[in-house]
Amino acid sequence: MGILDFLSGQFIDVIHWTDNTQDTMVWRFEREGHEIKYGAKLTVREGQAAVFVHEGQLADVFSPGLYLLETNNMPIMTTLQHWDHGFNSPFKSEIYFVDTTRFSDLKWGTKNPIMLRDPEFGPTRIRAFGTYTIKVRDAAVFLREIVGTDGEFTADEISYQIRNIIVQEFNRAIAQSGIPVLDMAANTGELGKLIAAAIDPTLADYGLSIPELYIENISLPPAVEKALDERTSRGIAGNLDEHMKWKAAEAMAQPGSAAGQAMGMGMGAGLGMQMGNMVQTGPWGAAPQPPVAVPPPPPPPPVEHVWHIATAGEVTGPFSKAAMGRKVTDGSLTRDSQVWTQGQDGWKAAENTELAQLFTVMPPPPPGG
Repeated sequence: MGILDFLSGQFIDVIHWTDNTQDTMVWRFEREGHEIKYGAKLTVREGQAAVFVHEGQLADVFSPGLYLLETNNMPIMTTLQHWDHGFNSPFKSEIYFVDTTRFSDLKWGTKNPIMLRDPEFGPTRIRAFGTYTIKVRDAAVFLREIVGTDGEFTADEISYQIRNIIVQEFNRAIAQSGIPVLDMAANTGELGKLIAAAIDPTLADYGLSIPELYIENISLPPAVEKALDERTSRGIAGNLDEHMKWKAAEAMAQPGSAAGQAMGMGMGAGLGMQMGNMVQTGPWGAAPQPPVAVPPPPPPPPVEHVWHIATAGEVTGPFSKAAMGRKVTDGSLTRDSQVWTQGQDGWKAAENTELAQLFTVMPPPPPGG
């Protein structure tokens, strides 16, 4: 290569970065000897920031735009200014490009079950998982606190630390929320916002922010889920007899259906047997006896509700209805006491629930009063 080609190369320097990896957060512009020439053009695209490091110290941060690096106050030294060094300038400069867009669909989850005290199930364990997004809030702080001199920093290198912070704040938020396990599915959105707000100050020290955090699922241990399914089945069994009667009536109302035909055949067979018994009379035959009606088995007893009482922000229970009656007698439960039971829509005053009947039984006045 001739001297003219070499000099023409010294006068042309375009600094920019395009990324197709979708997970690179920081990329260092590579130049032999880290020499930035006088008059170089720096292009910073939307969704980027450029951090200028001169002689090991952070000098400036460039927002999106086109910059001509030729002013005297720029911390840049060019090889053409130092012929005595043979085009090897002792002043070294580096430019780091930082992606300031959102990095989405990052996963988080509880590695171990979380212990909590549920107002209905008592001490229990839950697991949770979801997704979150992160974004560089302050490129200079992020470069100084996290990246350092890494020439290519990806989201995977920081995601593990962020997952630990999320799980820690999730444990604290769940413990303080007081939300029953069965109601958590309806409050995942609010819990996600609460956890993101709690994490934000910590991530600000890293130069990051967490715009969104989603809780996709909260699950109970298999043994608790099985017990919950059995409890639901017992509640449905109380109405099983009515359900079977309704299905039989529906089948009879549709004579063209297979169920209606089977029902008709069954009724015809029953009438035929009754008519056969009626004609089997004679001097040697016994008089036909009416069929013996077999009463249906009684339905299972209804599942008794248990109650919780909220007093001054503290929840006690569960108590049976008999125990609630004793509390009415000793005065610890009044008509205005806030109570809750499974299936009830939020807390209500005791007089607005089925417990109202406990307050209607009043003893007569004492004799001689």
